[in-house]
Order: sequence, then structure tokens, then C-alpha cells
Amino acid sequence: MATDTYLLHGIGDAAEFGGIVNPPVYHASTVTFRNLADMEARGRAIDAADTDVMWYGRKGTPTTFALQNALAHLEGGYRSLLVSSGLAACTSAIMAFVKAGDHILVSDSVYGPTRHFVDTVLARCNISATYYDPCIGAGIASLFRPNTTLVFTESPGSQTFEIQDIPAIAQAAHARGAVVVMDNTWATPLYFKPFEHGVDVSVQAATKYIVGHSDALMGVITTNQATWRTVREYVFAAGQHAGPDDVYLALRGLRTMAVRLERHQRNGLALAQWLAQRPEVAQVLHPGLPDAPGHALWKRDFTGASGLFSVVLAPGFSDHAFRAFIDHLALFRLGFSWGGFESLVMPFDLRGERTAAPPPAAAAGGQAFRLHVGLEAKEDLIDDLAMAMRQLARQ
Repeated sequence: MATDTYLLHGIGDAAEFGGIVNPPVYHASTVTFRNLADMEARGRAIDAADTDVMWYGRKGTPTTFALQNALAHLEGGYRSLLVSSGLAACTSAIMAFVKAGDHILVSDSVYGPTRHFVDTVLARCNISATYYDPCIGAGIASLFRPNTTLVFTESPGSQTFEIQDIPAIAQAAHARGAVVVMDNTWATPLYFKPFEHGVDVSVQAATKYIVGHSDALMGVITTNQATWRTVREYVFAAGQHAGPDDVYLALRGLRTMAVRLERHQRNGLALAQWLAQRPEVAQVLHPGLPDAPGHALWKRDFTGASGLFSVVLAPGFSDHAFRAFIDHLALFRLGFSWGGFESLVMPFDLRGERTAAPPPAAAAGGQAFRLHVGLEAKEDLIDDLAMAMRQLARQ
């Protein structure tokens, strides 16, 4: 069954709910049992960890199970778990596999809040981390230590959009007994299949393209069979879960993710190509452009691109001019997050917190901003950028 069809017809069984198309929203904390034998039987099923069983609201309801099973199917993984946010998915996937004294490897282009967690919480737990150049590929083998237990990847990288050679990194990690976790939020399972490329655990901020409407926070962790029990045990022990109304919103968004992503991709490429021709722009960091860092790897491993990319301006514009450019954007709203229907802009420091190696784009020397290209008409978005760019020349 094609993915587009699966999203419309494969999520849940309407026959289970009297023909209702969408799985109903179960608001539940307490679940009662018919008798002791029923409670014990469900307890054994919960312990088996391979079936969906109603036990307590935090451990899932039919609403939760419908979304988890759909996401596992889309990613090509074994099972999925929902947690409270994308950051919770990242941190839970790490914590499930580490203990005091361990060492992990983390991409230098990782999502900022994930980096903060590594530098603060993990450091307090006596878990050390080495940040690696996202372009390192098979060279990552030289960074492993005897106590390295996990590699955390994100491709493309946050803000600077380097594509990593995930198969090469996974091969090096597995040869040394380490688990590979990947943040797959940018591509979603529609445009990158992590488990086909050697990833053991995939995390996503469902807040972004899965929900798709900027109205719910949620994370998802998908595992292969070998890592399932370890992740599940930690998530349950940490009390992580997602609320039923947010799960409903994610199920609703999932139905249209394929058609939305097609529009995000088309709009994003059109704007990236337009920006690349502008004299005000030094470089466009979009993996789908032939001259972008990692384009060959993107073409080899990915089947599409989302609507998120970054732009580096030519050097020489004053801070005042840059601020005027940002403030004059009308359709591109200034705001955190991305993945919704609306277009967003966010300035950032190209060098940021990088410690392994400066991003190649830093050599361009100009100010940088990230765009999330939404579902508006691309002509209107181009006009919005063109009008705002006039401020650069006026300052």
C-alpha cells in the first residue's frame, strides 16, 4: 500500500469503533479489571512488552496505540512510544542507554536543547560527551573509546543543514557495540527511512510535521526490535506519556502529512533557488540544492526535502540593516519551532556553540537566518522576502 493511501486508510480499524473513521479520543487514567485473573493476564501481557494492552492511562489507550503503530509502520521500525515533546524524545532515547562513567558521541550540529541536556544533566551524571564534525562520516571510528555506548546523530543538522553519512557512522558504531540514535524530525519517515540506513532508535518532534498545525507538543521514539525493551523500560520508568487530546491532534495531522510535505518541499525549493540568485545572499543551506554541503549524500539516502533551510547573507550588512530586514517580513512570522502550515523566520549565530569544527558556511561571513517555508503561495512568499530585502540596501 502506498504511503499516501496508508495515511488515509491504514491508521486504526474503523470496524473496531462501529465504523467511526478516526480512532476515538480516550480520556483515561484508571483502567478497571473484571477480576483478578483479568488483571494478572493483562499484567503478563504488559510485561511481555510486545502487545498493546490497557493497563493504566499513562501506558497507553487505543488512541495512543493507533498513533504509535502508524508511526512505527511509517518509519519501518519495530515499535513506537509517544512522549511529551520532541526534546523528551531526544533525552529519553539517550538516557535509556547510558549510565555513570559512559561516553557518548554527539553531532556538533545537534538541536540546541539536546546539546544543553548533554552539557548539563548528563555531565552531572558523570556521562561524558564528544561532539563530532557532522561531515566526519566513517572517520568517526577514531573518536570511540572503550566506554562509548551511544552515537547521537541528526541529519540534516539543526540550522546549518549538513547531511551526515548515516550508514558509515552506523557501521562504525555497531562494530564497537554502540547504539545509534537519530533525530529524524526534518525529513520525517516519508523522506528518510532510518532503519534501512543502520539506525537503532529514531526520534522525532511530532510537534513539527506530524501534528502540522502548530497546536500540540509531542515526541515519538521508534526502535528496532533489539532496542525496544530498553527504551520502553526507561520511558515507563520516567513517567513519560502524551495527553489524549494532543494524540488526537497528531492523528489528525498525520492524515494529511504526505500532501502537506509535497507543498512544503515544492515551496522550499522554489524559494531556495530564488534566494541563491540574490546578490544579498552568500549561500543557501538547503540539501536539495546541487551546490549545498552534503547534497550527494542527500540524493543517495533521502527521497525528498522538507520546507526548512537556512540562508547566509553576504558580508557587510550592518546589524541595524539585518534587524530591519527581519522586522519587515510580513508572511514570515518571527517565532520558534516549525513544521506547521505557516512560514517562519529565525535569525541565528552561524558559529553558535560549535566546538568540533565551524560550519563550512561560516566562511561566508554574513548574518544567518533560518526559514520554514509554509503552505502559502510561493509567489507571495517571494514577494515578502523581496520587499524585506530592500531594507538591507536602505540602511
